[in-house]
This record gives sequence, C-alpha cells and structure tokens, in this order.
Amino acid sequence: MNASAIKQLNDMRAWRHLADLFSVLVSRDIKILYKRSSLGFGWALVTPLLQLFIFSFVFRHALQMHVENYTSFVLIGVLVFAWFQGSLSLCGGLITGSKSLVNQPGFPLTLLPHVMVGVRMFHLLIALPVLFGLLWWQGIRPAWSWVSLPGLMALQYFLIVGLAYPLAALNVIFRDTQHIVTVMLQLIMFVTPVFYSLDQVPPSIHPWFHINPMVGLIESWRDVLLHGNWPDAVVMGKIFTVGAVLMLVGRQTFVSQSDRFAEEL
Repeated sequence: MNASAIKQLNDMRAWRHLADLFSVLVSRDIKILYKRSSLGFGWALVTPLLQLFIFSFVFRHALQMHVENYTSFVLIGVLVFAWFQGSLSLCGGLITGSKSLVNQPGFPLTLLPHVMVGVRMFHLLIALPVLFGLLWWQGIRPAWSWVSLPGLMALQYFLIVGLAYPLAALNVIFRDTQHIVTVMLQLIMFVTPVFYSLDQVPPSIHPWFHINPMVGLIESWRDVLLHGNWPDAVVMGKIFTVGAVLMLVGRQTFVSQSDRFAEEL
C-alpha cells in the first residue's frame, strides 16, 4: 500500500472517529437535557407552540394581520428562528461550561459547536411532524419542492456553526459576550419576518432586511412549504457564501484562540 492510500485510510478513520464522537456527544447532551423530565422530548414543543399561540392571537386577531394560512406561516418562522436563536444563545458558555473537555489532551474542541447546533437541530426535527400535520390540516399537500428542505437545513446548520465559533472563543476572554448575544438575538427576532410577512415591510427597506441571512432562509422555507416553489438559487447562493465565509473565518478564529482556553478558564 502506497503512502497516498495510507493517508486516505487514516483520513477516513479520523472522519469516522469524529462522526462517532459527534453522535455520542449529541446523544449525551439530549439525555442530560431531558433526564427525569415528566414531559421528556415534549418540552422541545412547548416554547414554539406557546409562541405560535401568542403570535396567532395578537397579530391575527388583535392586530388583524391578513396572511393566508397564518398559523402555518408563523410556526415555520418560529421553528426556523428558534433553531438559530437557541443555538447562539448557548454558544457563549460552550467553552466556559466544558472545562473538563478543554483540559482533556487531544480532545477536538472544534467539534463542540457542531454538537451544540446538532442538539438544537434535534428540537427542530421533533417539531417538524407537528408542522407537517398543521399544513395538511390547512389543506396544503406535499410538493416535490419539499425535497429541498434538507438543503435549507444544511445551509442554516453551517451558518449557525460559523457564527458559534468566534462567539464561543470571544466569551472565554470577554464573559459579557453571552449576555450581549442574548439581547441581540431578541432584537434580531423583531427585524426578522418571524410573525409578519416581508410584503408588509416597505420595499425601500427590503435590502436592509436581506442583510440578515435568516430572512432569506425563513422566506425560502415558507416558499417551499406554503407555495410549493423551489428555493431561489440566487438567495441560496448568497446564504451559502455567507455561511462558507463565516465557517472558514470563524473556525480559524476559534482554533487560533484555543491554546489560551485552558489558562483563561
């Protein structure tokens, strides 16, 4: 066996090891999260359903917002944004709360953001059957465009991980980072069309809204599920570019700071 083949074999073993470790850590965190919980995984549905109820009542009835299939419209926005918000609100304590792993020689710390985002993605997957049931109840049937949903999830996954890397590293040095991120996420929710339609925003400020990649993602989810359309290739390309840049720069920032984690903790 030549040197190239040996290198490929070693690379495959390394990737398999990381995949197994990722699976074990995600499973562990999920079990810890719901250990001795009477509702178990049901807690993953409580917050989005409460938000759905509040938004539906306030904006559909109190403020007379006229959006077709508004309940499904809101639930899509709530679930997609909850994955983004839930992941980034926890990224601040990703390193500061994992001292034992940081001090463990040889542990791949770059895997931790993936684990955190993977756990929150699990919450989204639990809620998807409820969303699909609601869509069916409102008379919306599956379309071929629905097969693009895994691609949308993959884009959002790497976008969140790319943001989590630098934020987790920054919080080790500047501990107020996690609190600032939590406040900023609350503000970002109101400038993201989670409970209102982008069509109700003056066209003159649409470009400012689209600076936020979550706007394009939520609009794409709705376009696919509610209207049976395929995601816009230009929008997807822009989000992919942003995600790729964040992943490369964010991961490099994380790696360059990782040697200081143990002494800062």
